[in-house]
Amino acid sequence: MDQNGTQLGVMSSRQALELAEEQQLDLVKIAPQAKPPVCKLMDYGKYRFEQSKREREIRKNQKVISLKEVRLSATIEDHDLDVRYRNAVRFLQDGNKLKVTIRFRGRQIAHSEIGAQVMKEFAERISEYGVVERRPVLEGRNMFMIVAPKEKPTQS
Repeated sequence: MDQNGTQLGVMSSRQALELAEEQQLDLVKIAPQAKPPVCKLMDYGKYRFEQSKREREIRKNQKVISLKEVRLSATIEDHDLDVRYRNAVRFLQDGNKLKVTIRFRGRQIAHSEIGAQVMKEFAERISEYGVVERRPVLEGRNMFMIVAPKEKPTQS
């Protein structure tokens, strides 16, 4: 095939190389497993440049979702909870996932239901901005849950 995509027919590799050198192009195997192998005449440097340009464009259009963390405690006061709530709302509005963590200290672990209640109240409070993706789980001395941002309704 030539650089415009028109078929040149079946020929030996020597003839194809001579044709490529004559036109100052590269001979590139497109389908080496085919019988006979399919080759194309092209400027390989330009092809690689356009390929990398397309990849950069795709990467630029991707939305990177990171995981932000908000730490609570079993004995958190109302004002502190308000501050954590505002931060959590900001993280979710930016499109990030949220990890809500409670670390139990000392004998607090004996009353993990208090921590579960704090998590439940926080989840209800933040339900306008996010959806609980992973319910509260107790792992060692930590309890955590994952909250994903709510999908914004598309305007038509």
